[in-house]
Amino acid sequence: MKVAMVHDQLREFGGAERVLVALKKIFPQADVFTTTFDLDSLGSHKNLIKNWKVYVSWFGKIPLLNKFYSPFRFLTPLIWESFDFSGYDLVISSSGSWMSKGIKTEKPAIHISYIHHPPRYLYGYETAVEWQKYWFVRIYAYIVNHFLRLWDFKSSQRPDYLIANSEETKKRIEKFYRRDSTVIYPPVNIPSKPVNPLINKPNNYYLTVSRLAKAKHIDILIKAANKMKFILKIIGTGRDEKYLRSIAGPTVKFLGNITDADFKNLFLKAKAFLFASRDEEFGIACLEAMGYGLPVIAYRSGGVPEFVQDGINGYLFDSLDPLNLIKKIEEFDRLNRDKLLEMKEQARKTSEKFKEENFKKNILNFIKKHAGTS
Repeated sequence: MKVAMVHDQLREFGGAERVLVALKKIFPQADVFTTTFDLDSLGSHKNLIKNWKVYVSWFGKIPLLNKFYSPFRFLTPLIWESFDFSGYDLVISSSGSWMSKGIKTEKPAIHISYIHHPPRYLYGYETAVEWQKYWFVRIYAYIVNHFLRLWDFKSSQRPDYLIANSEETKKRIEKFYRRDSTVIYPPVNIPSKPVNPLINKPNNYYLTVSRLAKAKHIDILIKAANKMKFILKIIGTGRDEKYLRSIAGPTVKFLGNITDADFKNLFLKAKAFLFASRDEEFGIACLEAMGYGLPVIAYRSGGVPEFVQDGINGYLFDSLDPLNLIKKIEEFDRLNRDKLLEMKEQARKTSEKFKEENFKKNILNFIKKHAGTS
């Protein structure tokens, strides 16, 4: 089959891009289509993509629009509907905030859309930027978003089949698109073999990995660290970094973007992984931590409770309040040695369900069933 893959944008590397890379491994000859593409912005991950054949939209070829793309989201329908997929047998869209599922295909081509999430800014979920606080932006966005919601629903009916990245996303697809979908969890990058918890004695610090953006609620983690005086190491960068540094006490360490070797070493020696994101559709960072045998202490929201089990492989706290998080950390700190080892083993066992080989098998089985290929 001749295969095309369509992805929202290639200007940053996160969970959605990991899915795209995994799909490209399954179909290495597939052409890739996207709105905007900046190889250098992908950092160390650009080596995964640099040899791909990537078709960039007309929008992505205009420097000014390409640089300030967020205010031009109203052009989304024109962008996706401008691509020509005639001649392809299978088209796989990887769809999130830019709604790449809105492409048009014609029979006999089969269009399968992997939905990372319906656009958060269209349906009242928290976003990286608190745009509602600026009245002129709010008025502009309400007008544009009204028409984008109409188009989002219309375009959601175009794919022949929908795949959701979690049960949480499946529910949102049913709610906003009135369509059924099949859950295939994304691949998670974990060590090939379990880490022996007896070899690496944990240091006295907690760890988190995240974009430093409003919806991630890193401030909750920082306030808990300030109060309890525990060491919190934060991997990642983002637009809220200046504010977060301003409220951080002496036990909070900002590490920015780090090498793979440092990343591994930090995970091997941390006590536990902290996570406070609201309405996260999946929470891939949590599972990456669990792959190293790290228990996860996370906010009970979105898709995270699908794999974090309170008291089994981590803990869930019920409100975005530092005191609520602190209670769970204190409960974790009271675990005896045997209980802690059991929790670490359960964390690793959970993560193994999300290996890339399982993703590949599930994707191929789905395509074989619906597109008639082996």
